[in-house]
Amino acid sequence: MRQSYLAIVNPAAGGGKSRKLLGPALERLRAGGIEVELAETRAAADATRIARDAYARGQRKFIAVGGDGTSYEVVNGLYPLALGRERPTLAFLPLGTGNSFLRDFSERGVEHAIEALLASRMQPCDVLRLKHRAGVIHYINLLSMGFTADVATLRARRFSGWGELGYVISIFLTLARFRRRPFPVRLAGEPNFDQRRCLFLTFNNSKFTGGTMMIAPRAQVNSGLIEYVRWGPIGRLGLIRNLPGLYDGTHIEHPLAEHKAVPRVEFALEQSVDVMVDGEVITLHCEELDVLSGALNVVV
Repeated sequence: MRQSYLAIVNPAAGGGKSRKLLGPALERLRAGGIEVELAETRAAADATRIARDAYARGQRKFIAVGGDGTSYEVVNGLYPLALGRERPTLAFLPLGTGNSFLRDFSERGVEHAIEALLASRMQPCDVLRLKHRAGVIHYINLLSMGFTADVATLRARRFSGWGELGYVISIFLTLARFRRRPFPVRLAGEPNFDQRRCLFLTFNNSKFTGGTMMIAPRAQVNSGLIEYVRWGPIGRLGLIRNLPGLYDGTHIEHPLAEHKAVPRVEFALEQSVDVMVDGEVITLHCEELDVLSGALNVVV
């Protein structure tokens, strides 16, 4: 039986290389018996609208063609619409700048993604749901606030076309205006909100961010839990010395680091803050985070 996917294409991903590289990938998929229909985005949030409308028409299999931001938009088109209904399937053609989610499964990028599609290799994946004052968002990679979000914000606003180098430059520029501040959170099972200052907090479903930064080495995409990682108020020099640990995951062994797998997180923020979610930078007044366990099939 031939499989039929809707490929939602962000032609601007990867500095415009997405459209250029798509043709050969589609040829391989179609030669392997996979039917692919294309829908191209033209503006922000187009992938969300396209995925939502297609799911409402009965489409259940999707390919996100671009980077993490394209996948994020597709996921937010599928949810909350798919809750209580037939589970959708999401595959990837990682032709964008940041492709963090797939690194949990392979460093081979597009080649791995094509092989997974041809082999129909899929598994359940949790979807994390963040309720905020203005609504709700869903994601499959991670959400961060503090230093990591500040880096992503700077990169998005000044170095969006620089690839991984843009992340590195943004890290060092963010160090120059070093901020350590509280983000009051209460993890499930804890009696009180944690009001301590910190460098950053991340709420993870998968391990990587920024392409190669292993921010949550213990995260699993189908654990039914949020992998919470906190780094306390480390100093500027201490952070510089420990930056390599953010790439190999050993930062969680630092005395100021904490990590815990939890089913729910509550926030008591005084105001909206910049967050980085699946490569996108958004300003949100976060309220509660929980898990839609195994809500999505991912082709990996």
